[in-house]
Amino acid sequence: MSSLFNRSKDFTRTRKSQSDSPPSSPSQATKTLRHERLSRLDSGSSGLGSTDSTSDRASSRVSAYSRRENRLTSLESKNGEETEKDFKKLYENAYSENEKLKTNLREAQLELSVVKAKLERVAKRQDQSSSQAEVLEAEKREKRVLERRMSEMEDELKILTDLKSDNQRLKDENGALIRVISKLSK
Repeated sequence: MSSLFNRSKDFTRTRKSQSDSPPSSPSQATKTLRHERLSRLDSGSSGLGSTDSTSDRASSRVSAYSRRENRLTSLESKNGEETEKDFKKLYENAYSENEKLKTNLREAQLELSVVKAKLERVAKRQDQSSSQAEVLEAEKREKRVLERRMSEMEDELKILTDLKSDNQRLKDENGALIRVISKLSK
């Protein structure tokens, strides 16, 4: 009886030490638990003798062990399914987020193309207005040049009319001189 009492003390000590330091993964926890169970079964069967009561206890331990193992494997499979579902949810969330981002990107690209088109139209208008301003400036310069030329030509025309009148006067004087000379020579 004392050996059973000692074994139960050892079991509670190992359980406490394991509960103090959490396992790094669920699979490692199940491996540790399996190892404990196997060591308890081995020590229990070798420490007791070969009496009928010990064999009954051993068989009940084995059946309890197999029930525990079945529960652990079912928990592991549930955990595996849950993690698989979690990954599936994460994938679906990431996929939907990517789709939203792609939609936002397409909308932003469309908006960008519209803004670029508007900017090009404004730039063309500015170019046209600047070219029109340049044309207007060139026309103003031409007008000033033409006005100067016109004023110069008017001045030349005045000079020309003065020269014509002087020329006519000189012709008249020349004709009068020729008549005077011809009268004197007769």
